[in-house]
Formats: sequence, C-alpha cells, structure tokens
Amino acid sequence: MNKKLIGAALLASFALAGCGTLSKVDSEGKTDEPVWPDVEDVNFQAGSFPNIDNLRQVGDGITRDQLYDLLGRPHFSEGFKVREWDYLFHFNTPEGRKTCQFKVLFDKDKIGRSFHWAPAECANLLNQEPAKQAPLEPFSLSGDVGFAFGSAVLTTAGVNTVRDISSKLKQLSELQQVTVSGHTDRIGNDAANMRLSQQRAESVRNAMINEGIPSSKIRAQGFGETRPVVHCDQQDRNALIACLAPNRRVDIEVQGRR
Repeated sequence: MNKKLIGAALLASFALAGCGTLSKVDSEGKTDEPVWPDVEDVNFQAGSFPNIDNLRQVGDGITRDQLYDLLGRPHFSEGFKVREWDYLFHFNTPEGRKTCQFKVLFDKDKIGRSFHWAPAECANLLNQEPAKQAPLEPFSLSGDVGFAFGSAVLTTAGVNTVRDISSKLKQLSELQQVTVSGHTDRIGNDAANMRLSQQRAESVRNAMINEGIPSSKIRAQGFGETRPVVHCDQQDRNALIACLAPNRRVDIEVQGRR
C-alpha cells in the first residue's frame, strides 16, 4: 500500500472514531454545553415511542448493554468509540404529541454518567402519572337467549350477541386474555350441569374464534351450578325454571387495553 493510501486509511479511521461525539465530554462523562445533532439526521424510522418505565431506570452507572436493552439503539449515526448517544423520542400527551431529544454521556470507561433533554422540560414527562383507564366491563350472555333450555348449541340471537362482543374486543388496542365461564341452574344432576356449562363455554369460545378473536387468547371453563346469582324455592317447576334464569348464563371477562 502506498503512502497516500495509508494516509487516507488513517484519516478515515480517525474520522470514524470521532464521528458522533458532538459535545466536549470530559473523562467523567460530563459537559457544560451539550451539543445536539440535527433532528433531520435521525436514523431508524424517525425516532421511537419509548417505554416510560424503562426510561425511569436509566441513571448514573448504566452500561451500554443495559442502555441498549432498555431504550434500543441510538437514533443517530453515532460512530465508533463515541462518548455520547442521542435518541429522538415521541410522547403522547394530553396536549398532543411532543418530540424530545435525549442524550447520554459516557465516561472514559464507557459508563453512562450524565443525561440531558432537549427541550429541558421533556424531563418532566417521566414524572407524570400514566392515565388511568376505566376497567373493562364484563359481558354476560343469558343462557335462555343464547341457548335453548338444556342445549349447548348457540341460538341465532346468541350468535349475534357473540358477534357484537367480538367486534368490541377487536377495537381494543391490546387484547390480553378472554375468560369464558359457563354456568347452569341447579335443575338436574351435578355431573350433567358441569358438562353442560363447559360445553356452553366452549360454544361461545368457538363462536368468538370464528369472529376473528385469536384462539390463544380465549380460555373456556365450566362451573356447573356452583356459582348461582339467585336462589329460588318455588315448588312449581315452570316457576322455578323462570326464577333460576339468571343462573343460566355465560360470563365473558376481558383483560386488555382500550
């Protein structure tokens, strides 16, 4: 290799080593004047929406591997052996989307020591309490509407009800778990009631799967007559059946986020 090529290679390596270190960072990982990269130079899909809990764990003494696990790769072309990493984060706030730059400065041993935000008030976003979401209301499918008496086959009305429920679940931003619980009244023997309650829960589960709810998210279980919501003592059978109607049901509990 001639001298010109050697010189060019050395210059390239020095440029690579210095690329990305915009601020004057001392050996302790501090600077009096952090310098921010141009937002137009951002890489990796124009920044990201960070996990707030992960951001709160970033502090003095963090390693690069730990930082990468919590926040991912820096969003700018930081170069080789740099002393600072820069991120571009977006936050959804009550006032709308806010975009912030976040800088981590490393000491001579590449340990994170100081942290900066631009604009500075972005640091306050870590102190905000997350918006509380109203709990998801459970659904209940009346056995007398969804099934014929003593049957585990969904009626037309039952299918339509399950379809409506599934449509609401599809609108959730995150569906974690659906628990379908079948229940019967006390008429009949225990074993038959347990079997019928499980079959009805499975019928609802299958109908939800047919409506596009992932099977892995739905759990079906039968409780037979063990969880009544009303107690009746009518001697007339028809009157007793009518009174016990609320016990013949399928409950659908949902864990997820709107």
